[in-house]
Amino acid sequence: MILVVVPGAFTPTCSHKHLPGLIKKITGLKAKGVDTIACISVNDAFVMKKWKEDLKIGDEVLLLSDGNRDFTKVIGCELDLSDKPVGLGVRSRRYAMYVDYGVVKILNLEDGSAFNVES
Repeated sequence: MILVVVPGAFTPTCSHKHLPGLIKKITGLKAKGVDTIACISVNDAFVMKKWKEDLKIGDEVLLLSDGNRDFTKVIGCELDLSDKPVGLGVRSRRYAMYVDYGVVKILNLEDGSAFNVES
């Protein structure tokens, strides 16, 4: 399983760079045996559904909601963006992980809120 976590649905970097970068690599990931590809964001399920429709993503990627930041808190990847100009509040850091039978094998965690690792 590949799990990609982004700070927010409809944010410019996540919408125009991060998720499209992941979508371009789906065929290659599937060829390597990746059975599930999912994206989590600290947004409610309704926002995630609309974001998936807006990006025209099919069933090849699951878009999952972490509306209460439960997953984000457990993983320890909270990112406070309250002081940023758009006031996003507390979100998740951007990262990707490869999980094999419940064990995280690879974790690519970005520093702060910078976009410096492509999906």
